[in-house]
Amino acid sequence: MSLRKVLCVSLEGDSSEVARHLRVQGWEVLLAGDLNTAQRLQRDPSVQVGVLLLGNLPGDRRLAVEEFLRLSRALEWVGVVASDALDAPAVREMVLNYFFDHHTTPIDWRVLDLTLGHAFRRAILRAHEHQFLPTLGSLGSLGMVGSSEPIANLRQQIRKVASSEAPVLIGGESGSGKELAARAVHQCSRRAEGPFVAVNCGAIAPSLIHSELFGHERGSFTGATASKQGLIESANGGTLFLDEITDLPLELQTNLLRFLQEHTIHRVGATRSVQVNARVVAASHVDLSQAVSAGRFREDLFYRLNVLPIVVPSLRERLTDVPILAQHFLQRCRLERRQQPVAGFSRHAIAAMMAHGWPGNVRELYNRVQRALVMTDHNLVMPGDLGLTVKSAASGASSTGLDAVRTLAERDAISLTLGRVDRNITHAARELGISRMTLYRLMDKHGLGAADPQLST
Repeated sequence: MSLRKVLCVSLEGDSSEVARHLRVQGWEVLLAGDLNTAQRLQRDPSVQVGVLLLGNLPGDRRLAVEEFLRLSRALEWVGVVASDALDAPAVREMVLNYFFDHHTTPIDWRVLDLTLGHAFRRAILRAHEHQFLPTLGSLGSLGMVGSSEPIANLRQQIRKVASSEAPVLIGGESGSGKELAARAVHQCSRRAEGPFVAVNCGAIAPSLIHSELFGHERGSFTGATASKQGLIESANGGTLFLDEITDLPLELQTNLLRFLQEHTIHRVGATRSVQVNARVVAASHVDLSQAVSAGRFREDLFYRLNVLPIVVPSLRERLTDVPILAQHFLQRCRLERRQQPVAGFSRHAIAAMMAHGWPGNVRELYNRVQRALVMTDHNLVMPGDLGLTVKSAASGASSTGLDAVRTLAERDAISLTLGRVDRNITHAARELGISRMTLYRLMDKHGLGAADPQLST
């Protein structure tokens, strides 16, 4: 097993005693007597933590040290300073902003060993996160929560098709998020400032669908006491989203084909056509080519719509997004319903979610999270609260799923501790065995919000 590496930088005094102690404790020590040497040595990717011996830190060197630390965020730094140096507000601010933790001279070796152990574990966790987990900027990109390869590919496809004016055909299972993808296409397009009109073709009564889509003139049929603009016309200048397009009756498929070809419509009972500038995005959970073979969908309309096809992946295809999505839905439900605070999901609940087949896709996950908020009697959601079995949890998750489990476990531990100490940052950091600044960074990373300044000391 390779030794843990620590970079020991001494800006004042002899560092040999510190280096000797660290070697006895099993560290491989790299020594630097100035900032330039330290900057060169820290490029070693196997160095995880650093000890910076600052002494009294004269004021003329503080800015150089701050600049060095600002460019050295890859390491977790532990500072050793003289007690009276902390009397200066600028030094205290630097310690709070750039160090994992600090110690004052004379050094308490037992405390230093514990701190370096915590810093090393933090560095390993952060390196693991950078390798496998999404950045904050990637979460919710285009309104889609997740960082898996399938969802990343979908975002890339959406950005490409959004630059065109051609029709888009979205495939995917029910509940996978086809309307969300359609909205993303609209928001990324030049039509983003125009209307987005969503139409569920299967939810409109057959006797009304013609009038609903194309509109009608006054007196065109019994009950038509006034002219009405149809949904297609209301999308003028924007995007028309036709969900479950296979449910559109064959006779209306002909009218839709004419609109796609000529960009005009006829209201029911009208003698003149109306020009409409709307982009069509259609979606179906049914394979349209099979619907064409079965005679339920016009072949010419299929080819007219199938210019830019994209497929929304099922939740089974992006299981690593499940814990992040579940936490996202949990936060949304808590805000909407203002229910009792639930910190997050237990490890067993996450394992159960990772083992579940999700036939209902993202919609099913959202429904199960809503159920859990109502059913749970604990601070952490359990498998039974989700309507999942403990057996599912015991079956285990994939290795990539365990990465997400660890992240959620970290978030849960911080959230529970903050709640237990009334969000007192100092007390929470002490219980967790980390510095206040590290706790602030973790709170920001997990979206746990800023602390009340009156409670943070």
